[in-house]
Amino acid sequence: MRSRLRRLVLGATALFTAASALPAAAATTEQRAEQHPSRDGMSAVIRYTEYGIPHILAKNYADLGFGTGWAQAADEVCTLADGFITLRGERSRYFGAEAPAGGDLSAARTNLASDLYFRGVRESGTVEKLLAERAPVGPSREVRSMMRGWAAGYNAWLKQKKVTDPACAGASWVRPVTELDVAARGLAIASISGEGRFVDTITAAQPPSGGAAASGAPSARTPGAKAVAKAADELWGDPGMGSNAVAFRGDTTAGGRGLLLGNPHYPWDGGRRFWQSQQTIPGELNVSGGSLLGTPAISIGFNAHVAWSHTVSTGIPANFHQLTLDPADPTTYLVDGRPERMKKRTATVAVKDGAPVTRTQWWTRYGPVVTSLSPQVPLPWTGKTAYALNDPNAANLRFADTSLGFSKARSTGDVLASLDRHQGIPWVNTIAADRAGHSLYTQSQVLPRITDELAGRCSTELGRTTYPASGIAILDGARGDCALGSDPGAVVRGIFGPARMPTLKDAPYAENSNGTAWMTNADRPLTGYERIFGTVGTQLGLRTRGAIEDVAAMADRGGLTVRDLQRQQFANRVPAGDLAAGDVARACAALPGGAATGSDGKSVDVSRACGVLKAWDRTMDTGSRGALLFDRFWRRLEQAVPADRLWKVPFSAADPVHTPNTVNTKSPGFSVALADTVAELRGAGIALDAPLGAHQFVVRDGQRLPVPGGAGRLGVWNVIEPAWDAAGGGYTEVPFGSSHLQAVGWDGSHCPVARTLLTYAQSSNPKSPHFADQTRLFSGEKWVASRFCEKDIMSSPKLKVVRVHARS
Repeated sequence: MRSRLRRLVLGATALFTAASALPAAAATTEQRAEQHPSRDGMSAVIRYTEYGIPHILAKNYADLGFGTGWAQAADEVCTLADGFITLRGERSRYFGAEAPAGGDLSAARTNLASDLYFRGVRESGTVEKLLAERAPVGPSREVRSMMRGWAAGYNAWLKQKKVTDPACAGASWVRPVTELDVAARGLAIASISGEGRFVDTITAAQPPSGGAAASGAPSARTPGAKAVAKAADELWGDPGMGSNAVAFRGDTTAGGRGLLLGNPHYPWDGGRRFWQSQQTIPGELNVSGGSLLGTPAISIGFNAHVAWSHTVSTGIPANFHQLTLDPADPTTYLVDGRPERMKKRTATVAVKDGAPVTRTQWWTRYGPVVTSLSPQVPLPWTGKTAYALNDPNAANLRFADTSLGFSKARSTGDVLASLDRHQGIPWVNTIAADRAGHSLYTQSQVLPRITDELAGRCSTELGRTTYPASGIAILDGARGDCALGSDPGAVVRGIFGPARMPTLKDAPYAENSNGTAWMTNADRPLTGYERIFGTVGTQLGLRTRGAIEDVAAMADRGGLTVRDLQRQQFANRVPAGDLAAGDVARACAALPGGAATGSDGKSVDVSRACGVLKAWDRTMDTGSRGALLFDRFWRRLEQAVPADRLWKVPFSAADPVHTPNTVNTKSPGFSVALADTVAELRGAGIALDAPLGAHQFVVRDGQRLPVPGGAGRLGVWNVIEPAWDAAGGGYTEVPFGSSHLQAVGWDGSHCPVARTLLTYAQSSNPKSPHFADQTRLFSGEKWVASRFCEKDIMSSPKLKVVRVHARS
């Protein structure tokens, strides 16, 4: 059997290799075939190795997309189908108008709001117009072929296979898709942090009528800086996406080559999951990594020469324009005194067990009209004023081409070249390393071209509060000279060009944990960028502080290997604990009678907690005793004590990694937080010294798996964010945290040295053998040795070869 498999694979490889080495005349024929597949249809060879990881072998980009679409459907058909229903604006039809929309592709709270928005996008022809644009504004021929192939592969799987996942088996909403659906998903992912955040207000905004329109009421009081900062945290400090990544320069490593550790933090369920694969077109492309579901290219990964990862950035991906309205018509606004009518985008949505709903959205030259920045910061549409949202990523289909450029890169310089050419990264930083020993960090992302000069000259009264406080620009939309303009090298107007991007090349380490570009390397701080990219000289989060301490020490020690990256991932050190646990334990022991008064006025015996905290090992390992107690205490302490009173030693920009420090145990909130925490755990029936893994877990195949890691607010690198359910006896199952992990380096061979781990495994289908296998590895802090080279793929004891066709 093994020899038969080997002959099949070698035969397919030889065929594809020959195809990739065709002479020029034949290559022209191959290009035509890329655009117009033969009547025999598309095909690919998929070699599955351990943990269901597919190695997709194809002769062109269309076939590669076909194999990718097929393999993704095999693992995640229900999740994918649910997303395509979202993109078509049909959730209300199948699941009801008021049901929660899920949040995979937007922040819409209800299916109806989601449907109205995505139906509007589809009927506007936005995606078709972008597909028709020439590259780099529109997708390249290769990416178009991959999207078309992906749709064909997904459809072929649906036609030839039976859905076994109980989440959608037999469901009428599991239907074939088109290239347009695949492109629409890419666009939704790009704009998820811009228009996607504002779906509810985009679809609800309506012009004032009657007396309100005539008088200009109601009016909004300008919110304070704290309200604005809070709104920004809610919008663009969303814990629903995060990440760590670090690249090390060659002189810090054992072999003189670069190293990369990537640790994105994403939801464990739903459409924002990563999915692993290797994509190979012999002689053209060979890359391994994780793709966001429904996308045809590798999103984060590595090849024989370079490795890269992403972290969610601090850049604000959208801005607002305050409109001055025509006194006679609140749907007409003025620009340099000339009237412009808003455009209506009317969408009709079918509703389960109800009449269809038709609503009108209002769009301007800047974007859609919105009526709030957040529940705390209204932006009312009156007879005099309205606000429009500008999101340049709502017209960005360039992410796939940027990623494909990474996949083909041979150096960090090539990674930068792909960013410069395609400019398709919407809301993340890029961190990379290569086998020549180079390291790279860059915040090369698509942002509105808001310079500090423009904001100073054109901000409205509200904008003068929001921009310095949070980077959210609100510009005077009535002035033509307040247009965003264009930078040299920008592929479209209104965004920054490549020269503006905060970038750090060849530092001993380049690290980001969702902080600003400023502290990518503590010895080489980045400055001089515009406020919309992030701040300079401001307090760092504990995760950034802890990460810099760790990776700087690693770089100073030198001689690093992939094994050191693996140890860093699962060190599970708690910087908050290192800073505070000792002082907390001593202050606890000093409480009179070992008691503290809780927020309900009741006295609580906390004496047992003092010893537990003193003995705690300051980690979030599954066997760590005291970790859960400190975790729950720290959360309460941050709520009970204002941030400016939490530490005795304040923040200093001259020492940002080590300040603030020395927790203020004299604050009245300290003893209250301690009492409430002890009462909480006892009330839930949880011992104060219970091991973390007994209460931080997932259940797979009926087995309770302890999960290592901890909250980002504690500073833990290996982020895990379960939800607390006191009535249920502690934490619920882990819904979010570390996802597609990769530790990558190079030795003297042609094969990268890589260890990977997909924490939630390849498939959401509980009937799949790959529903929980890698989750068990994560529970035990174990890794998967990547099989990148042919010899490694062929030697897999779990090798399974499948040739997939468009026709059965």
